[in-house]
Amino acid sequence: MNTASGMSVTTSHQIQGLKLLDGKTAVIYGAAGGVGTAVAKAFAREGATVFLTGRTENSLKRIADDISGTGGVADVSKVDALSSETVESHLNRVVAKAGKLDISFNLIGTSVAMGSKLTDLSDQRFAEAAFQKVRSYFITMTAAARIMEKQGNGVILGLTAPNARLPRPNMGGFSVGGAAIEALCRQLAFEVGPKGVRVVCLRTGGTPDNPVLQAVFTHLAKLRGTTFQAIADSEAQNTALKRAPFLPDVANAAVLIASDYASGITATTVNASCGELVD
Repeated sequence: MNTASGMSVTTSHQIQGLKLLDGKTAVIYGAAGGVGTAVAKAFAREGATVFLTGRTENSLKRIADDISGTGGVADVSKVDALSSETVESHLNRVVAKAGKLDISFNLIGTSVAMGSKLTDLSDQRFAEAAFQKVRSYFITMTAAARIMEKQGNGVILGLTAPNARLPRPNMGGFSVGGAAIEALCRQLAFEVGPKGVRVVCLRTGGTPDNPVLQAVFTHLAKLRGTTFQAIADSEAQNTALKRAPFLPDVANAAVLIASDYASGITATTVNASCGELVD
């Protein structure tokens, strides 16, 4: 697949046979989503054994079949990432089967009340919209951290968007939740760092090849009397590269951060938004 810039996502290190995650064990929550699928396939391509989790096994099995078909190794489990007991039980099975846990990446999707003003939300709806995903991150990250601290190594990844730093109106709980996730990653990084565990948040802009964003852009195009491509092009003009990041861009960035080449990177948010947010 090619990005808008015409660059292939197949990079030189793959041609030379180097796999950045060779021998790693990775657990991906929400692996059936757009970003989750891209990350799962990229991790497997780079040599990791990937444990795919989500709410429905059928969609996960299709991804696992794709990975197996290209020589990768994937395991599928139904896991509720909002249940600490289910997450703990699954991780125990992962360690029993693989012998270790190298990477944990939570990519679940939750309702954030997009399009709503804060003043229109009840306190209960706000709590759900802003903090349901944060709670899931807390559950999966701390569960992984307890295992990784005993090992003396590991990488825990999170995902946010520029809105965590540059909020817009009518975002519901999206901006608040994103900021909370970034703060959670920073604090956890300092608590587990002395035991050799890294925690990094990946910040990406809207990926127009993601089915979720495609639905949003299609809806906006209908409301504005224009086309999907016009909406996507308009959003891309907000970035330094004048293009939006695509799913392979996000997945490749995740591969790099999860690899030993990024061993000095922790307690930070890595900006992979094509310059939508200028740090």
